[in-house]
Amino acid sequence: MKNNPKLGILLMVATMLIFAIQDGISQYLAREYNVFFIVMVRYWFFAIFVFVLCSKQPGGLRNVVSTRQPFLQIFRGALLAFEVIVMITSFTLLGLIESHAVFSIYPLLVAALSGPVLKEYVGWKRWTAIFIGFVGVMIILKPSNSVFSLQAIIPLISALMFALYSLLTRYAARQDTTMTSFFWTGIIGAIVMSIIGSNYWVLLAPTDWIWLLVLCIIACLAHYLLIKCYEVSEASFLQPFAYLQLLFATIIGLFIFSEKLEIHVVIGALIIVFAGLFALWRERKKS
Repeated sequence: MKNNPKLGILLMVATMLIFAIQDGISQYLAREYNVFFIVMVRYWFFAIFVFVLCSKQPGGLRNVVSTRQPFLQIFRGALLAFEVIVMITSFTLLGLIESHAVFSIYPLLVAALSGPVLKEYVGWKRWTAIFIGFVGVMIILKPSNSVFSLQAIIPLISALMFALYSLLTRYAARQDTTMTSFFWTGIIGAIVMSIIGSNYWVLLAPTDWIWLLVLCIIACLAHYLLIKCYEVSEASFLQPFAYLQLLFATIIGLFIFSEKLEIHVVIGALIIVFAGLFALWRERKKS
């Protein structure tokens, strides 16, 4: 039952910390090896985790797999797999700090796209927050001569993909259960990455196999904790705490990867976070 907000907050904080650690390990491995291979192995473990978790649900796998919208579920699963590839690529090119700073725009993109995708009404106050959030992105990217570099827009593309995935998940929830969507996400992602990643098989150093195993384990743990978060508390209440991933990723970037914390990134990220929190508050108030 969703009646334990304190436990929900603790679980959410732990989940965001684990996600940040996952991103740090992903950055390290992707800088040394092919990103398609790393994501493929990660999805294999994730698919096993999804299979085991869903098989324990009431009615078993047969009940979980059943969906009235298979094409939507397939597209969702494939979209998330490609989004993971894009985001990890951004880590290798821009680092954790700048990538996450730009990616934090995704809740505002969800708000902007909820109109055309879900036919929801977006008022002028939320549109104002969306505009302010994009100002924050412009400050982070700091375009020169009105031209963006390809590297600078990669995390923005990832945020757009994840926002669309989030909206399609909400759309799918109108007919399918959470576990049904969860199952299709893991299985389709594993199939897509197996098709792509099998062409990029590489041999890892023994210690890096250990890091890859750790990555797979904590990725599954983070998703499991996220499910538990929403079992004990409302999603709208917990969503603001998701911004802690930006803080944790920044700490890891600074102290593990010796990244620089530039003032324009800090200013832009703060603008995006405050705009996102305002948009979440407006959405919760409306609900």
